[in-house]
Amino acid sequence: MHFKTNITGVTADSRQVRPGYLFAALPGVKADGRDYINQAIQNGAKVILAPSGTPVPLCCHPERSEGSKKDPSAKPQDDMYDEIEFLTDDNPRRAYAYACADFYKHQPGHIVAVTGTNGKTSTVNFIQQIWQELDINGASLGTLGIKTAEEYIEGAMTTPDPQVMHETLAGLYEKNITHVALEASSHGLDQCRLEGVKIRAAAFTNLTQDHLDYHGDLEAYFQAKARLFGELLDEGSAAVLNTDMAYFPKIKEVCEQRSLRIMGYGHQKDEYLSYEEPEPTLHGYYVKLTIEGQAYDLHIPLVGRFQVDNALAALLLVHAEGRYPLKDILSAVSKLKPVRGRLEAVPGHPKQAGVFVDYAHTPDALVTALKSLSSHARGRLICVFGCGGDRDKAKRPLMAKAVSENADVAILTDDNPRTEDPASIRADALKGAPDVLGIADRREAIDCAIKIAEEGDIVLIAGKGHEQGQEIMGVKHPFDDVSEVKKAMERLS
Repeated sequence: MHFKTNITGVTADSRQVRPGYLFAALPGVKADGRDYINQAIQNGAKVILAPSGTPVPLCCHPERSEGSKKDPSAKPQDDMYDEIEFLTDDNPRRAYAYACADFYKHQPGHIVAVTGTNGKTSTVNFIQQIWQELDINGASLGTLGIKTAEEYIEGAMTTPDPQVMHETLAGLYEKNITHVALEASSHGLDQCRLEGVKIRAAAFTNLTQDHLDYHGDLEAYFQAKARLFGELLDEGSAAVLNTDMAYFPKIKEVCEQRSLRIMGYGHQKDEYLSYEEPEPTLHGYYVKLTIEGQAYDLHIPLVGRFQVDNALAALLLVHAEGRYPLKDILSAVSKLKPVRGRLEAVPGHPKQAGVFVDYAHTPDALVTALKSLSSHARGRLICVFGCGGDRDKAKRPLMAKAVSENADVAILTDDNPRTEDPASIRADALKGAPDVLGIADRREAIDCAIKIAEEGDIVLIAGKGHEQGQEIMGVKHPFDDVSEVKKAMERLS
């Protein structure tokens, strides 16, 4: 997008506008940016970007901005209205993202993206770890923030606002980061937050029910994620696809229509990478796999069956660049470390029970995590879980059912009730499994699980993972599942 005016910054928040800024007046769920155009102009905006059909503010009319004679009686502050450029677009979010890309200009030369209901965070983290083993100056960007070989900066959103995204990429470029792996959420894709990012390859890990409160149904959810392949990737780019997911035929068709280079991974023998069912070991999985017809043996040092798929997706996204020997990439995969809050082991249980903290907060993710841990358990499987407030209500009973059917002991508790009544959330969940044990206070629920665990048992604290707070009625109270587990263990000692 080109402007007559030289802008000094870009934002979609009128409060952040400074003199010379572009202000994107975007309609939102809770607020409409068009209501803040005058405030943005008062703060010094020189370019206004709005949806098509937005009435032109009086101060932006040609007779005010194209050299017309001023009223001699005009007050000095009226000068702020001179030469304000007003632009409209049928897709202002996309236009805004490209404006951000144009303003910040630079980004690392090799960017890959990962989408899917589950596995995005682990996969981009694994990619960064592999790059680091290969002496590549790379970074991961997503739910956990920004991670490089030198630093870790916590983040707040899976796929940030375009201004934050492009400012971040430009900052990484300035630090000589050459490679970036980023998470592409369905919200971010639907809201065009990744437009202008030069993505060289992408992966689709899986698709199960989530975020239907936003998308409406599973098909719309899929279409949002499919934009990454159908619109954002350049023709000929690599598409790393999980061949075992139900939506594989549909996303494969999208990729074929764009002439993308499909690199499938899964159990199907005729795909780019195929593997036999992994064999659990004490600290991970032993995997026999075939890549382009060549057989390999690989040990993946990660607990959790689903982490095998994430590690293989990471392997292929690194391999897709075509610059590094496959044997070196496989060697790097064999050295992977767990991601914070993703089946993160918390050692030290006095009775030698295994305790893990995980971010699983969908029915499928809970089933996957529990089944993964069951292969390592010699005793019972105990799971503490909850359902978030102000989110998809339909998945609540499904989550309770998933835990009830796959754990020996299911404990339902609170998990970020936000603005909803916690008791109402738990009641929704109990419709799927009335027999689960309910303990409203999350700290007490964790304490209970740690107390009842015996040697050979495995405890899963699910839902929050890396999160550092419990959000109740708009207030975020400090809360970290890992810390609470450690405190419960100390009390038991």
